[in-house]
Amino acid sequence: MKKFKVEKSSGTKKAKVDISPSVLKETLKHVHKLCEEEAAKSSDKLSSRTYLAEENYREVKEMDKDEVKEAIEQIAIRCAQAIMSGEGLSFNVPSRAASNQSYHPELDRIILKSAFSTRPLANIATTRKTAITTRILELIHGVVSKGIHVTKRDLFYNDVKLFTKQVESDCVLEDVATMIGCTRTSLNVVASDKGVVVGCINFRDDGDYIDCTKMGVGGKAIPGLVDRISDISGTGQFVLLIEKDASFTRLSEDRFYLQYPCIIITAKGQPDVATRLFLKRVKSALKIPILGLFDSDPYGLKILSVYMSGSKNMSYDSANLTTSDIKWLGVRPSDLDRYKVPKECRLPMTEQDIKTGKDLLKEEFIKKNPSWVKELELMLRTKEKAEIQALSSFGFQYLTEEYLPKKLREGDWI
Repeated sequence: MKKFKVEKSSGTKKAKVDISPSVLKETLKHVHKLCEEEAAKSSDKLSSRTYLAEENYREVKEMDKDEVKEAIEQIAIRCAQAIMSGEGLSFNVPSRAASNQSYHPELDRIILKSAFSTRPLANIATTRKTAITTRILELIHGVVSKGIHVTKRDLFYNDVKLFTKQVESDCVLEDVATMIGCTRTSLNVVASDKGVVVGCINFRDDGDYIDCTKMGVGGKAIPGLVDRISDISGTGQFVLLIEKDASFTRLSEDRFYLQYPCIIITAKGQPDVATRLFLKRVKSALKIPILGLFDSDPYGLKILSVYMSGSKNMSYDSANLTTSDIKWLGVRPSDLDRYKVPKECRLPMTEQDIKTGKDLLKEEFIKKNPSWVKELELMLRTKEKAEIQALSSFGFQYLTEEYLPKKLREGDWI
């Protein structure tokens, strides 16, 4: 049978790896089946607007700069009218407290409910936060009026004396987005580049054509302003979503995406907004499965849950930031014995790990999936955790040459 050859980097040398077309076809069979299953499920889903119309939830939308500017001006007019009528300055801010958030099973993500809180300037408990809110509204109005983009750090340095700490301005920035009813990116505030992508995907970045098979080991940085990206295409059969930069580097250096046509993405830990937006854009454009490779510990699962169901901090924008149908490929607790990971490469769970694991078991998105529950219960029972890098105990390229090929060949994900 004819075989095709691909080049794979191995340290500083390059080695030839022969992959039989029949082996590749068998390996990707499960991925193609997963594509079909997801397409069938998505056709049965109602839109988020249908659910939100039936129930009392709040969801923001994308706005252009003129809409944001007008919304801020309307808030300012209402404040001026309240001051002139003797009511004083105050803001009605959608509550982002945990009590005002819930997991919506049909939409499969965390959603913000409709409760508001009042933030009056005359109340000593809210005076400072009201002042910060006023200043953030002013700064955002200036940014969108000029049509420029700034980082959260830029915003903080515009009034250090008032904000004191960046966490203060960052928090109010999220409040302002919910007040206006727009996504945070609509405010023209972006984060520094964090996520990276490599593999069988092409797109335009601000008009420039990008081929991610030619981005080197480091990959292509995902821009903080994802709106720059257009014309997404590619031959990738699935996305490998990686928790850690070290594993991304291993996969990239070994040219794993040439052996098994895929797209490899990482946010290098806790996912930033840009990486989550980019992942959703890729999923929407290419309609391919996403397989997650994360540490076998509660923190790794929490990171995966942010991609899937959203974060409580940004529950108001979960529709734009979540990709619910990610499959957990590994490293799963059951893998530790199945792949005979040495005991010395497993770490004992801390008390905080155990608490986090128990809290995860209470989450609705976990409880609805019996396979996830089973894995998490196993982790808590053994009180063992392991990083992806524990697989390196079998050799530096075990991840790319043995573990992932076997996982893909067997369709071993949940």
